[in-house]
Amino acid sequence: MEFENIILKTSGHVAVITLNRPQSLNAVTSNMLLDINSALEKIESDKMIRALVLTGGEKVFAAGFDIKEILTIKTPADANLFLSKIHLSYNRLADLEIPVIAAASGLTFGGGFELALACDFRIASDTAKFALPEINLGLIPGAGGTQRLPRIIGMGRANEMLFTGRPVSAQKALEMGLVNCMTTPDSLIDKAIKMAEQVASKPGFALKIIKKVVQTGMNTDLTSALDNEARCFEMLFSTRDQKEGVAAFVEKRRPDFKGY
Repeated sequence: MEFENIILKTSGHVAVITLNRPQSLNAVTSNMLLDINSALEKIESDKMIRALVLTGGEKVFAAGFDIKEILTIKTPADANLFLSKIHLSYNRLADLEIPVIAAASGLTFGGGFELALACDFRIASDTAKFALPEINLGLIPGAGGTQRLPRIIGMGRANEMLFTGRPVSAQKALEMGLVNCMTTPDSLIDKAIKMAEQVASKPGFALKIIKKVVQTGMNTDLTSALDNEARCFEMLFSTRDQKEGVAAFVEKRRPDFKGY
């Protein structure tokens, strides 16, 4: 499928979405969001896909929301309409059943950073810089930055980024737990795909359950979250992959997972 603002490629069990507006540093626009929605719809309908990599390429992830669209916002009602489109795409990405890995290089600012925060985890090249600079415009992040970032790195560190708007280097992001690993720009995509392939080789239905249990538990009291975890653990004993995984372990062979 051809898109104007992104590139979608699939290979085996892994899909890769590449933001593709290099002339604008991959600034996020409404049309890009439409393309992302269409790509996610295609990925959701393809049962072969078990993991997704989201990247902007080797030079830049995304520099934020396109300033031309920001300048069209004149009233709170305009802002509400603008954000509703963004939330639809970002939440859809976050709620995707399969694991999503963000591979960030270069500028990962504002709405671009928030897009990476909507992924399950992040890897970065050593050129990556992360920032939420909205405070410098008299604004706050409106696409999840004030909510997702504290859940990932803790309130204190998140508040420092939010209050100052200062960028964080890839090395600092690694130390903060914002990214899982760091590599060079030319190896970033290959490393992300290799990680996605490793994840995709696991039992697909169990992966979906893990993602859902973790997400639900983050917004639930511990007692209820533990109860939900237990029910999901029990339910997985009805799956073919659970039986195959145990049998393969006992028989000392590689398991043949089918995703159900």
